[in-house]
Amino acid sequence: MNLRPILAAVAGVLLLFAGWRAYGGAGLAIVATGLVTWMLLWVTRMIHVLKKAADQPKGYVASAVMLNAKLKPKVNLLHVMAMTNSLGDRLSAEDEQPEIFRWTDGGGSSVTCEFADGRLVKWALDRPPEAANDAHAGPPAGAP
Repeated sequence: MNLRPILAAVAGVLLLFAGWRAYGGAGLAIVATGLVTWMLLWVTRMIHVLKKAADQPKGYVASAVMLNAKLKPKVNLLHVMAMTNSLGDRLSAEDEQPEIFRWTDGGGSSVTCEFADGRLVKWALDRPPEAANDAHAGPPAGAP
């Protein structure tokens, strides 16, 4: 069970109570204004990230290697979407935990991320195999 929303609601109620106890109605109004401002900032950030993601192909990232280097455990999906400017390709079934998404770059490298309860648990970088003749071949024919 995810306790984060419950703890946030309890903290909000405690802040409202503390504002009312300390300064009466004015304290209650100040704390309520702060909480509403915080919620509006969160919604604005979410909408901004989703608008940027809507302009990109689904599951595309500029560099999978750089994304792999920037990822950290326990970040949420919205944070990863902000880093990639794209919604990942869903590999898991709808409403199934853990959620698995993949982002692929133009070179064929991809990062597969696993989210449990909306938080990043693990990720893996997959790079395409190099062609054997490209890696070990000498200079092209006709080269001086």
